[in-house]
Amino acid sequence: MQLYAERPIRRTVQLVSDLLAVLLVVFAVWLANSVYDQVMKLRAPGDGLVDAGTGLRGTFDSAANSADRIPLVGDALARALHGGSDVGNKLTDAGRWQIEAVENLAWWMAAIIIALPVLTLVVTWLPLRWHFTRRATAAARLRALGDEGRDLLALRALVTQPLHRLAAAGEVATGWRERDRDVIEKLAGHELARHGLAP
Repeated sequence: MQLYAERPIRRTVQLVSDLLAVLLVVFAVWLANSVYDQVMKLRAPGDGLVDAGTGLRGTFDSAANSADRIPLVGDALARALHGGSDVGNKLTDAGRWQIEAVENLAWWMAAIIIALPVLTLVVTWLPLRWHFTRRATAAARLRALGDEGRDLLALRALVTQPLHRLAAAGEVATGWRERDRDVIEKLAGHELARHGLAP
């Protein structure tokens, strides 16, 4: 499999683009992690509500248990104090809801920050690299076949020429038809160079 070009300039460009793609993903993960940590700091009020609600519920439950022992009015007073315990439960639930909302927001923001550059690379960079690898590998296989492969590469070079250039290159087409070795080598070299390969 031909992952990189054999020609130095094109190979350098490919290596730099691959490095930039990796750095982009690493930066996106770092940024997502930082954003996640910053957004998670917003859960502090929710933690405070949970703590306050738990403390309030404990205080009212303790007072209700103590009031229950008072003769005559103990039951009524205990029921009234248990109502305050319900307020503590509501505060705790509100705090938990806020914590859950902040956690969801932090997770989704981190996921979006990672997904956007990765999807951009999948749509742009990855198809380019895949097409190069596929074509360069096929060209390298043809080159390895020897004369038959060079003949096919020369034909491919002829076929892919723009029409105006092909019309001006009548002697090249004639040379290929007459199996002129120099013409075939030149055309095959041109096709291999188009795919970043050495002759």
